[in-house]
Amino acid sequence: MTPDLVLTEVTLLTPGAAPVAPAFVAIGGERILACGPMAALPPSDAPVLALPGRVVTPGLVNIHTHAVLSLMRGIAVDMGFAPAYTPGVPHGHEIAPEEAEALARLGAMEALLMGSTVMVDSYVHADLTLPAMAGLGLRVWACGRLHDVDFSRVHLADWRHEAAIGAHRLGEVRKLIADFEGSHGGRVHVIVAPHAPDTCSAALLRQAAELARDAGLRTTTHLSQSKLENAQILKRDGCTPAELLARTALLDERLIAAHCIHMTPDDMARFGAAGATVAHVPKGNATGGAIADTPALRGAGANIAIGTDNLTQDMAEQMRWALATARIRLGGVHQDWQPEDAFAMATVNGARALGQQGVLGEVAPGAQADLVVWDFRRAHLTPLLDPLGTLVHDANGRDVEHVWVAGRQVVRDGAPVFADEAAVRAAAQRVSEDLWRRARESVAS
Repeated sequence: MTPDLVLTEVTLLTPGAAPVAPAFVAIGGERILACGPMAALPPSDAPVLALPGRVVTPGLVNIHTHAVLSLMRGIAVDMGFAPAYTPGVPHGHEIAPEEAEALARLGAMEALLMGSTVMVDSYVHADLTLPAMAGLGLRVWACGRLHDVDFSRVHLADWRHEAAIGAHRLGEVRKLIADFEGSHGGRVHVIVAPHAPDTCSAALLRQAAELARDAGLRTTTHLSQSKLENAQILKRDGCTPAELLARTALLDERLIAAHCIHMTPDDMARFGAAGATVAHVPKGNATGGAIADTPALRGAGANIAIGTDNLTQDMAEQMRWALATARIRLGGVHQDWQPEDAFAMATVNGARALGQQGVLGEVAPGAQADLVVWDFRRAHLTPLLDPLGTLVHDANGRDVEHVWVAGRQVVRDGAPVFADEAAVRAAAQRVSEDLWRRARESVAS
């Protein structure tokens, strides 16, 4: 097959392999046809894009995010807990459909501009936010927030579970599957997302597991993200949250569980034995004063991938924090926690969590042409002596120059191809200001 485009003169980084420079990557259709040292580039009449001074990596896989919650930027991170549980902030049930759509577009645009080609997203109005995000060229695994508590009461510590709420939310998920699973050229998928053990009854968790199993889909949830959650599950079900997920058939290799901070050694052993994935949010957890024990979780057999949650979509920054927090847990630099481990958490480990091994998260012949070009012609990335170490320790999302998803360029020269950046930002700013105004007025009244 004749390539559609060949990237040349780059430094090539892919998980599990030494850097190659100068290198080429040949793209044909949606896939990578060939890659390797420039000396191995076969003759071709294909268009060439010479990129000296740049580093090419696989598209990053953001395994846990809530794009709409970009509206919390600069505020909620200093409040001490997740927005859904916090009085005086905009809550999901207060966000109008068009507001959610505007904020989701901002999150998706930001993710692409910072090198993520995959987002695993859950929140409200997924029937609108999912296609809005995909419209920018992103790969999306998404779902609406599945729960059977009344979320208008959770921030008041009211934990009543109502079967009618759960049934309604399950119906929304089923419709989402019917409408969107495999759409947008195969870039869009539904992931079944029970919000958390404390906001879902045991009965609803079982129903979510059954729905995902019958539809052949992955699942995602929050797990042991707070001591409050653990206490609530102990009071309600007489066990830990991880034990509850095991009882309700959710704890298996298809599960992606965010945070996993307050887990007992038995919980970690149980989680690892199931082959489940931790959606590690290192910066968000650390700024809240907590650090997940990723060395112990990985040692127990868990797959560790990285997400940004409701922070900025800068996965390069998250790689740095993932490495630093693991070393804090270990008490120093350790040979088992090096830049290659953080890089894997942001790429191949995320692909594995989604059942996309060999398809996403690597630069190799036959893999999807999800590629990120980083501009290393910058003072903070010079000298370029160890490309991987420099990427993990010193780069940031603003160093991304170009992005391709499935062989189609979606970011060119640091700008989105399929969105008006200024218009997306203006819409998100407007709805965020309105949502915060309404939230503050409701508290005042």
